[in-house]
Amino acid sequence: MNSYTITLIGNPNVGKTSLFNKLTNLRQKVGNYPGVTVEKREGNIEHNGNKYHIIDLPGTYSIYPNSLDEEIVFQILGNKANKDYPDLAVVVSEPSNLRRSILLFKQIQDLNVPSIFVINMKDEIQAKGLEIDLNKLEELLQTKVVLTNARTSEGLDELIQHFNYKPKIAESTFEAGQLYDKAIHEVKSTFKIDSDYLAWLYLGQKNVSYLSSELQNSLASIKKSYKIIERRLQVKETLDRNKYLDNSLKDIITYTHRKETSSTEKLDKVLMHPILGYGIFMLVILLMFQAVYTWSGPLMDYIDGLFGTLQNLATTTLPAGPLVDIISQAIIPGIGGIVIFVPQIAILFLFISLMEETGYMSRVVYLMDRWLKPFGLSGKSVVPLISGVACAVPAVMSARNIENAKERMLTILVTPFMTCSARLPIYIVIIALVIPDEKWMGLNLQGLALFIMYVLGVVGALGSAMILNLIIKAKHRSLLILELPTYKLPDWKNVGINVWEKTLGFLIDAGKIIFAISIILWVLGSFGPGERFNNAEEIVTAHNPRISDEDLENEIASYKLEHSYLGTIGSVIEPVVKPLGYDWKMGIGLISSFAAREVFVGTMSTVYSLGEIDVEDDAQKGKLLSRMKAEINRNTGEKAYTFASGISLLLFYAFAMQCMSTIAIVKRETNSWKWTLIQTGFMTGLAYIVALIAYQFLK
Repeated sequence: MNSYTITLIGNPNVGKTSLFNKLTNLRQKVGNYPGVTVEKREGNIEHNGNKYHIIDLPGTYSIYPNSLDEEIVFQILGNKANKDYPDLAVVVSEPSNLRRSILLFKQIQDLNVPSIFVINMKDEIQAKGLEIDLNKLEELLQTKVVLTNARTSEGLDELIQHFNYKPKIAESTFEAGQLYDKAIHEVKSTFKIDSDYLAWLYLGQKNVSYLSSELQNSLASIKKSYKIIERRLQVKETLDRNKYLDNSLKDIITYTHRKETSSTEKLDKVLMHPILGYGIFMLVILLMFQAVYTWSGPLMDYIDGLFGTLQNLATTTLPAGPLVDIISQAIIPGIGGIVIFVPQIAILFLFISLMEETGYMSRVVYLMDRWLKPFGLSGKSVVPLISGVACAVPAVMSARNIENAKERMLTILVTPFMTCSARLPIYIVIIALVIPDEKWMGLNLQGLALFIMYVLGVVGALGSAMILNLIIKAKHRSLLILELPTYKLPDWKNVGINVWEKTLGFLIDAGKIIFAISIILWVLGSFGPGERFNNAEEIVTAHNPRISDEDLENEIASYKLEHSYLGTIGSVIEPVVKPLGYDWKMGIGLISSFAAREVFVGTMSTVYSLGEIDVEDDAQKGKLLSRMKAEINRNTGEKAYTFASGISLLLFYAFAMQCMSTIAIVKRETNSWKWTLIQTGFMTGLAYIVALIAYQFLK
């Protein structure tokens, strides 16, 4: 069986990924290209005794790399030694912008890459009033042209049959001009390449990433000796190619009639209106936020209850001992802590996929780009930022839709500042402790305080983005090159594949880190050094001979936590948190809430011997508040929760890294422990400084 590599290449929004999904029929895998976070989609099909390895390359407008995605395309097509170099390139286009796709095709053809041309969405040719002379187009392109409709699978069989097509070496239409001939000749000689156009591309970009440092220096020397300015080469080529296409396409692509205002144009008058467009967008985001935050609630409660049942089942059916403790208190909760995010991730990516499939996402980017650009962000950053108000985990994952590497990195790094739902239980309890339940100018002070916490999240995200934008250097310029596709009904198969891939990716990649940290935190809280931990039951019983069984159990749990390794760490870090107005008990709360923010409330309940507390239950909440109000800070001899320490605690949680799940997903999406640790250190440092200033000023 012969094996061939087929690459799908095309502009964004031409239906290339839909074509890939139909060709591979789910026999595909998704990963990253080595060393970067650009998504790599590949699959295999067999036909007539041949095996075809199909790679869906990132969308690109040009062979010149102006983004990390486009750099991947050049690395593959410009380097025959690359393992993904194709036996055949399939350049996918769609009727609305055939000219742009033909320009890209000619660039690929001039690299001497065997190529065929596909016009997808063939049903729109007539709808757009186009007439295409396919014979003349094939003659111009010197290759086979195939018409397809990925939505209906029309033309796919013909396309697969042409995977063995061997186009003749086309006569290049590219001319560098006498001014650059000597430079091109020297590049060809130095780098042992036979393509004038590849030599031109070497000269026309800052660096060729797959070359060694020595060769990079040689290329720089050639460019310096011939006074090459990269941008001028790109502009010259674009002008020359467009002039060539003006003459070549006038008899091949013609408009038979001008249609009445299309439905897309009618919708855009509303959805892209300078005022109404933003209002509709905010309604869409509100619906998405409510779905992620509210619709996922019953499913998350069900998952929580299911794993709670599994815990009880393990405890009651397995023989008592260390093994059952690990299973019931570490492994099952650890897996549950991963699976519980699935509804939120699935719902968020369902909305994102629908916006992309229908063509609305491009309009969102256009509307928001000018507002977020000053902060170094992209129009697409608005989806992760707003989604972060529900949960940072799916929000960070949604940043994958941002093509520019710097903008994607900035979005990932600042999204955790947004106030997520897990912070809400902490805010409810602390605000109730230190903010009076009174009105000011008709506004409830506690409600106003909660609103300010959400505003602080936005300020933290945008302010940090502005700072990081000055620090992080962009390898490629960020230009808004945007295609506004026609509106269409979503391809539900594509939507399903996208949601499945994102959810599965989280469970496998981020889940491993979350699970490992869950086990570590459980060990720290469940074991301790010395006799005090080992004999906790006897010590507590001796000091409380007449206490009820329930209260005794709570006191033992509190005593064990105090003398566990986690409690020991809390005592060790007490000098560090003391300037913030916290004692060792609050220190334990800070450490344990690393598992999940809302765990802070549960940890405080255990520390104060109250057992399990539900802050939505007014009676239980009141019990916890009473105990916390009466608590004395052993460092100051005063009440532990004063206005100063309460505000300090609120500010710390407003800016500190949210939880281990967020860290895990940031590591997965950035593919870098370096940036993950920088983010964690930056947020924790900022939280500490702000909390310190607030406490020292207010005390």
